[in-house]
Amino acid sequence: MAINNTSYVVFIGERGQIVIPKEARDIFDINPGDTLLILGDEEQGIAVVKADVMKEVAVKILKGLGHFKGGFDDEK
Repeated sequence: MAINNTSYVVFIGERGQIVIPKEARDIFDINPGDTLLILGDEEQGIAVVKADVMKEVAVKILKGLGHFKGGFDDEK
């Protein structure tokens, strides 16, 4: 599986808002109403991740460790 790394330049508005470029929204299937997480590290910077993607990752990690007992409405 090939991984394509793409960068975008965005500007912060006066109210702290950013606009995610249309191409990035299309590639990453980001739609109005989606919830995004801002992950930050003071030394490495920030990352923007879709909340549902992070939830899937967290569940897989917890299942792999044998610690996931359910609890999410849409998990099997």
